[in-house]
Amino acid sequence: MAESGDLHPFHGGSVLIVAFEGWNDAGEAASGAVRAVRDQLGLIPRLEVEPEDYFDYQFNRPNVSTNEDGDRVLEWPSVTLSAPVEGGGIHVLLGTEPSRGWKTFSGEIIDAAEAAGVTGIVFLGAMLADVPHTRPISIFVGSDNSAVQQFWELEASSYEGPVGILSVLGLAAEKAGIPTLAIWASVPHYVHNSPSPKATLALLDRLEEYVDVVVDRGSLVSDASAWEDGIDALAEDDEDMAAYIKQLEQARDTVDSPEASGDAIAEEFERYLRRRNGRDGRDDKAGGA
Repeated sequence: MAESGDLHPFHGGSVLIVAFEGWNDAGEAASGAVRAVRDQLGLIPRLEVEPEDYFDYQFNRPNVSTNEDGDRVLEWPSVTLSAPVEGGGIHVLLGTEPSRGWKTFSGEIIDAAEAAGVTGIVFLGAMLADVPHTRPISIFVGSDNSAVQQFWELEASSYEGPVGILSVLGLAAEKAGIPTLAIWASVPHYVHNSPSPKATLALLDRLEEYVDVVVDRGSLVSDASAWEDGIDALAEDDEDMAAYIKQLEQARDTVDSPEASGDAIAEEFERYLRRRNGRDGRDDKAGGA
């Protein structure tokens, strides 16, 4: 690890924290973490992309609801950049993964980041994986930036294949000279239909190790405990599920060193991406990563 006196890649400037709902957001863990950062820091919207340019409404449909005045209103899929009232500090980008125009979208976001003085970007994601809910959430941390890799002794990814908007934005940021970091959580695939507060909590814990931000956990700790208890109750009534979870626990428990853990998580991350090969995520009704 770098010495304490070395220049920290994500301190002393404006950091943009990014998450997208959908393909990159199993268990709503990444979007939940970024939403918590945005709300607790009191960030305000600075830019909202034009949805007509980037969304296929048959894929990402608008929602209709009734407001406080009794009027019927439409909420369109969106991506919003939020920032502090006085500028500088932590910024967040949060919204639905675009379904088209990714190159133009990336250019618009990078231009906005540069205009806001962003000096580093952290991407949060969550993937469905063969992991047990009873163990600590596995976290993968990587970067395409050689200086960031060296500072935190991170391995460069060797993955080749289909990617989500996080990777497209990440490479665009690096090309523009903005260093990036990616933090991914592994969510048990057998509970993909429900939000995972335990994964959100794990992402926030790891985020604070790399970025100068402190986020109050609120009810997340108790929510994570209730989430785990609920799955335990389901497994008690399902012998096959209980047996499968036991197998996952045994596999996880064999990974007993930090070095082995890092290798195993990186391998799981690449297996997850390869399983997506040839798919665009539209048939993933669970809203996986």
